[in-house]
Amino acid sequence: MALISNGTTIFDAGAMASGFGGNLSFIKKLTASSSSTIEFVDGSSNVVLDNTFKEYVFFYIAVHPATNEVNFQVNFSTDGGSNYNVTKTSTAFAANLYENGSGASLFYWGSRDRAQSTSAQYLGSAIGNGGDECASGYLHLFNPSDTTFVKHFQARANSYHASNLTVDQSTGGYLNTTSAVDAVEFSMSSGNIDSGDILLFGVK
Repeated sequence: MALISNGTTIFDAGAMASGFGGNLSFIKKLTASSSSTIEFVDGSSNVVLDNTFKEYVFFYIAVHPATNEVNFQVNFSTDGGSNYNVTKTSTAFAANLYENGSGASLFYWGSRDRAQSTSAQYLGSAIGNGGDECASGYLHLFNPSDTTFVKHFQARANSYHASNLTVDQSTGGYLNTTSAVDAVEFSMSSGNIDSGDILLFGVK
């Protein structure tokens, strides 16, 4: 049974019609290869990070560090990537479980939050650099080109921790600037990003 409003089909056979519910529009894919940083800069290399979309989503897939037990992190710029130092306030919590089934926990992670800090925001924590260890997740950035309000972000990542446990980390906060954010930089807290893909989408 279809749901039709003013002659327009919204739902039909359990599916939402195209044009409703926030379709993703692919913008850019960057692949790490012993990279110190991965940067998405508006207007550079076909990257769009402006008022074209009110929401942007970054997906990071199988991000593998060169150095053992490091954090995958992000920072933001208002000057086209010349400086990644936007002030941010955030909070984080996580759930853990070891491979042997022990150590199950859910906790607020105070060392992963930021309070009016320009430091990079941790997204995935203590990732191992073993052959099969990596992190994957996503980051939502809302209305980065707005010049009236702060910019909110939400992120989630699952990491293969160096001590053989899964870490499911959720992070959220705001960039405390009314300037347009036009560049986003991903890196590790130490060493290079050995491999992995980061994809940028705009949300219609």
